[in-house]
Amino acid sequence: MSSIWNDIKSRFKNGSSYTRLLYINIGVFLILQFLKVPDFFMNGIKDLEKTQIYLFSENYLFLPSDINQLLMKPWTLLSYMFIHFDFFHILFNLIVLHFGSKLFLQYFTGKQLVSTCILGGIFGGLIYVLSFNIFPVFLSDLYVGAPAYGASAAVLAIFIAISTYKPKYKVNLMFIGNVSIIYIAIFLVILDYISIPYGNSGGHIAHLGGAFFGYLYITLLKKGYDISVNFYNIIGFFNFTKNRNTRTRKKRSSKYNDDLFRSKRSDKQKKINTILEKISKSGYDSLSKEEKELLFKESK
Repeated sequence: MSSIWNDIKSRFKNGSSYTRLLYINIGVFLILQFLKVPDFFMNGIKDLEKTQIYLFSENYLFLPSDINQLLMKPWTLLSYMFIHFDFFHILFNLIVLHFGSKLFLQYFTGKQLVSTCILGGIFGGLIYVLSFNIFPVFLSDLYVGAPAYGASAAVLAIFIAISTYKPKYKVNLMFIGNVSIIYIAIFLVILDYISIPYGNSGGHIAHLGGAFFGYLYITLLKKGYDISVNFYNIIGFFNFTKNRNTRTRKKRSSKYNDDLFRSKRSDKQKKINTILEKISKSGYDSLSKEEKELLFKESK
């Protein structure tokens, strides 16, 4: 068991940005599933929304639709996108994450992947909150509470981003054949849009917000403006200790190399001086083959 855990830690630590995003989503999902079980044993609760872990998540991890609640719990703009309770919910998101990330990383860096994912999720969350506080149809939901959770907005941001960047990239779909990725992206966006009146309206709106961010990110990137650059700095801040240690090791290594170079140069100069003294006393012909080669090499 310990070897399995060590293998997981090693893969998370040394894996790509996609691997880490995948592990975080799966890890959080499994933890939530495990924490549901005690409610069944202790209280016989089968209804998910009545379990203690769901109520805790609703109060502290879900994204609230009410602005005042959001101001009290700003971290939910980040935490909500890693919460899944339904197996098919997380399965769909992981499929989109897998396919989108694998293609995305062929053209962009891991930092850009993480930035697009998280910023897309945040943007989708903000669009969701604004919609519930602007449109009259959502007023009743606003007062009773309509929290959002799930990674759909974040993973759609990645998928739409790479679809915008490489719209003609072909995907082989079962029963259909080769299809340009842009048509899949358009289908997903249209599906979310027309689904808004039929349930989970906030979720579909958040998805569209994430999709719009992915499109906006690539559009501006093509013009030379990377709107995620400041987010890179945040990532760098959390890696500050590691970077500082790396810089320290580099400085020490550089100092060691300089000292080694000076030492070798000093030894070589001593050999040259010895050869020159030998020439002055006994002539050039008194030199050995190795001494002549060294003198010839240094004269060049």
